[in-house]
Amino acid sequence: MKKTLQIALVSGVALTALCGQAAMASEPGNFTLITGFDYSSGKYGGTDSTDILYIPFTGKYETGPWTLKLTVPYIQITGPGNVVRDVGAFRSSSSTTRTTESGLGDVVAQATYNVYTSGYVNPFMVDLTGKIKFGTADETKGLGTGQDDYAAQVDLYKTIDKFTAFGTVGYKVFGQPTGIVLNNVWYGSFGGSYKLSDVNSAGLIMDLRQKATDTGYRQEEMTAFVSHKIDKSWKTQAYLVKGFTSGSPDWGAGAMVMYAF
Repeated sequence: MKKTLQIALVSGVALTALCGQAAMASEPGNFTLITGFDYSSGKYGGTDSTDILYIPFTGKYETGPWTLKLTVPYIQITGPGNVVRDVGAFRSSSSTTRTTESGLGDVVAQATYNVYTSGYVNPFMVDLTGKIKFGTADETKGLGTGQDDYAAQVDLYKTIDKFTAFGTVGYKVFGQPTGIVLNNVWYGSFGGSYKLSDVNSAGLIMDLRQKATDTGYRQEEMTAFVSHKIDKSWKTQAYLVKGFTSGSPDWGAGAMVMYAF
């Protein structure tokens, strides 16, 4: 059965596929292409900022209760070289020189199974998701850890008239780079989306995650987003991010476009 809602959270805690941030109607087809950009800047407990540009290319396929996604991203990082996406500052750095490195980011594969849906009017939904982040980003350039990571999560959605509340609880297992110990972490998010009209919606998401290193910081950030449905195939979204801890970027912004076949 095709889902009556399709919610994918863009998270500063786990910015995985940039596949959307709002409750949206069922896609007109089974396959969707998604791209856009995510830009963030933060000091992550240091004195120099790290700026990250992330451009994903995502394919999403839906069949029955299953949703499968694959994201192949381009990434550019400008900073002292001790910060990577999805982790934050994971090594110490005394460098005061800011350098820019770019290239292929970490490829992410994701499978989601809708285990429960309670009807089509004001539905309640439960999804189970498994993710693998392949360490394809160049570790020598500081674009990633060079290791594979694994995550599993539960997503809950409840629609009441024009409002959809949602929440996520997940657990992430980090691969271990040479000479660095990364802690496995619990993460989660909660928020809501309000349907302003037949084509527009807006909402807020709060993301939380434990610190990935003993000397690091937990992550807490808020995302505000708007979504616009152009027609039955095209959708666009834009968002702003504000970080509240040294484990999160100070700020971020992004946009994306989705085409459903």
